[in-house]
Amino acid sequence: MKIGIPKEVKSDEYRVGMMPVGAELLSRAGHEVLLESGAGVASGFADADYADAGATIVKSAAEVFAKSQMIVKVKEPQPEEIASFVPGQIVFTYFHFAAAPELTQGCLKAGITAIAYETIKDRAGRLPLLTPMSEIAGKMSIQEGAKYLEKPMMGRGILLGGVPGVAPAHVVVLGGGIVGTNAAKVAAGLGANVVIMDVNLERLRYLSDVMPANVHTLFSDVHTIREQLRLADLVVGAVLIPGAKAPRLVTRKSLKLMKTGSVIVDVAIDQGGCIETSHPTTHQQPTYVVEGVVHYCVTNMPGAVGRTSTIALCNATLPYALKIANLGCDQAAAADPGLAQGINLVAGRVTYAAVAEALHLPCAPISA
Repeated sequence: MKIGIPKEVKSDEYRVGMMPVGAELLSRAGHEVLLESGAGVASGFADADYADAGATIVKSAAEVFAKSQMIVKVKEPQPEEIASFVPGQIVFTYFHFAAAPELTQGCLKAGITAIAYETIKDRAGRLPLLTPMSEIAGKMSIQEGAKYLEKPMMGRGILLGGVPGVAPAHVVVLGGGIVGTNAAKVAAGLGANVVIMDVNLERLRYLSDVMPANVHTLFSDVHTIREQLRLADLVVGAVLIPGAKAPRLVTRKSLKLMKTGSVIVDVAIDQGGCIETSHPTTHQQPTYVVEGVVHYCVTNMPGAVGRTSTIALCNATLPYALKIANLGCDQAAAADPGLAQGINLVAGRVTYAAVAEALHLPCAPISA
């Protein structure tokens, strides 16, 4: 199989879809890897590293798309990339279709097989290709939240951990999954008072057992969320329904309960956001203010730490890329039901139920 690795074109995206070791392992297995020149530079991998590993370096993204049977990327395809797709081509990347109707329609019209990192599951029902980026985004959410609490950044002028004689910040984490857990760990380590909210009581019991003493758990309901918004200096939106649009947990009306200069970091923005007033932002223009509250809603947070993110992501994605290349999409999906759950679109049809439901489209299950 011919596997193409284009350079990412999304704003401020510094990751790459494959490391040189991936190119070497695929080449050893008899496949051909085509890399767009410069694709790995921002992550610290030179063209020569890929060439030494057996990849063929090509000058343009157009050549990568035209010649490859499978495209391996990081972020959702941008309009210029969708225009370059070949019908029947496998595209292996993050898509987040449920929150992106235009992207979905574009990929349906292109006739690709879209395999979404974010919906592949392992044998334990976990999301192995979403987990590493969720870990990074969770940790970054506190870094960014702490920065935007500073007064020059339009924040309240609060030091997250406080100092002796001065109370620390109150951090509210909406969601106790991978993002929320990592956010809480970092916030607690900096000395903040942290509350994690979730609807899963078993998860809350587990977090209560393993978290430090300055982390508290609360069941998430509309009344408790409102109470916590009044107290919060920093709110991290960390809810996830795999492949589906994120539920809106904070309304614009509830936002008025928050203190002027408090901060929201909506990590769920890739799936539409869990705050009613959230809309996507970029690393160049990461924040805006609504009702006196600073909103940070960057859709590719891990892209800012491209070296760390690329290594973490590719460690997880490479085994799946090898499986697809070696067996082909159909046989790989038949052999691995968890991989089959990653197939969101095939030949102009939606095959993932949560995407179809979110966008009010018919669903043709992959089994059919």
